[in-house]
Parts: sequence; structure tokens; C-alpha cells
Amino acid sequence: MYGISKRLAKVLVFFFLLSFFSFMILKLAPGDPVMNILGTQEVAVSNQDVEQLREQLGLNKPMVIQYCDWLKKVIHLDFGNSLITGKSVASGIGKAFPRTLLLALSSITVMFLIAVPLGVGSAFYRDGVINKISEIFNLIGSSIPGFWLGFILVDVFAIKLNLLPSMGVGGLKHLILPSLTLGISMAPPYVRLLKTSIIESMEQDFIQSAKARGVLKVRIFFFHVLRKSLIPVLTLFGMSMGSLMGGTVVIEVLFSYPGLGKLAIEAITNRDYSMIQGFILFTGMLVFVINLIVDVLHRFIDPSIAIKEAEQIEI
Repeated sequence: MYGISKRLAKVLVFFFLLSFFSFMILKLAPGDPVMNILGTQEVAVSNQDVEQLREQLGLNKPMVIQYCDWLKKVIHLDFGNSLITGKSVASGIGKAFPRTLLLALSSITVMFLIAVPLGVGSAFYRDGVINKISEIFNLIGSSIPGFWLGFILVDVFAIKLNLLPSMGVGGLKHLILPSLTLGISMAPPYVRLLKTSIIESMEQDFIQSAKARGVLKVRIFFFHVLRKSLIPVLTLFGMSMGSLMGGTVVIEVLFSYPGLGKLAIEAITNRDYSMIQGFILFTGMLVFVINLIVDVLHRFIDPSIAIKEAEQIEI
């Protein structure tokens, strides 16, 4: 019960801090926010237009009242309307998010399809060919920026070989190059960590005892070694969620993929503050919730973590 209350408290504190930061974006923007917004429109602006927008945004009220009014709407998932298109921010995010989610899941799949075989293989065959391949992949993968890798893949598979589309959205083919770019860029740290974790787990006393008792190697690997090795991998996964979101922004712009990242860049370019606020709140809470899920998975994989916490509370 204490653990659940603690996590709920974390969610509430994080939400209010994030909401305040998102709200202050409009205030911290240089110059008059109203003139910044109206300045993007290529039409003559009257004083009446300025006052009307100021009233629409609630900027003629005290800041505390502005924040409370805005927060009430946000709690009901009302992020307001886009200052450029006039459409609901929530509907814009809702339309873009499934595409970003699909890209993220396919990229994570690519990452694990690379990281697991290379990490496991290089841990078990440290003097073998697979370890050499793993070292070369880690060296090259860590040296090449994601956007440069994207350019290389587009040049080879889209321009020279004409096998895959280089931009847009339409079918699974459009996902291949963005997913490969992001997945390959993310894989090297997981390969290294998985290899190190497996080697350390294999050297534990209880693993040596299991081997001495004649327990099958397959059982030792799946029920003991892999289970222990997944804990640091899950930790890295949770910590890299912010990087994953940042990576999707770059990849979506590079491949003209209409997801959250492209939506955010367009909002920043057009000074669409309502959309920027909605994007920050949504992605921030998403990353935080994913980290909470990872935290729960930690306790599921290794119950000793929850036991240690319970003992500390009793003390």
C-alpha cells in the first residue's frame, strides 16, 4: 500500500511541476506573446485583434488565475486550440501519437533483434566471431549520428536501389527506413550492457552451484542468468525513454513522417504555443508513466527489490 501511495504522490508532484513549466513557456517567450503569435500571420493586425486574442488567452487576468484556469482545462484533457489551425490540440496530438507509437515500437523491436543476439552471443563466445562483430557494431554504431545513418540508408535503399520509400506514411514500407535508423542507433548501449550483465551473472556463486548440481544449461540461462541480466537492461530502457522521444523527433523530420515529433517542430516554427504546451505535457507524462511501469517490472522480475523496500519501511 505504501509503495502505491508513494508512486501516486510522485505522479502528482511530477504532473504539477511539468504543467507549471509548460504554462510558463508562453510567459518566458521573449516579447509580447500576443504579438509573437499575431506576427506569424501575413495580414494587417489591428488593436482590436490584439485585445481579442489577449482576452482569448486569458492574459488580462493575474498570473495565478491564468494558471488555475489553464490547469482546470488540462485536467479535463482540454489543451485548448491550435493558434495556427484553430483545431483542438488534443485531436492533433491524438492523430499524431499512434504513428509515433508505431514508429517507436518498431524501432524498439529492431533494437532488441540486434541487441539480444549480439549481447548474448558475445557473452557466451568471448573469443568467437560474434564477439568481434559485436565490437565492430558497437564502435561504428556509437560513432555515427542517427541522422547521418538515416541519410546513408535513404541513399542506398531509396535512391540507388529504389527499394523503399524515403518519406511520408502509407504502409509498412514507409516504416522500414525510419525504424532501422532509430533501432540501429539505439542498439549499441544495450549490446554492451547485456553482454556485461550476462558475464557478471554467469560468475555468481549460485550459477556455479547450479552447474555443479547438473542443472540444464538452458534452464540456468533462462531462469537465472537472463532474468538477472534483464534488470539493468530495463533500467537503461526507462532512462533512455527521453532519448527515444528526442530520436523520434529527428527521424520524423528527416523522413517527413507525420508523428508527434514533426508536429512539435511545426508548432515551434509557427510559434503555436498551445500545441507546444500540449506536446510537452503529453510526452513528459508519457515518459514518466513508462518509467513507473519499468519500476513495477523490476519488482516483478526481482521480488527481492520490493522485499528490501518493505524492510526499510519497517525499520
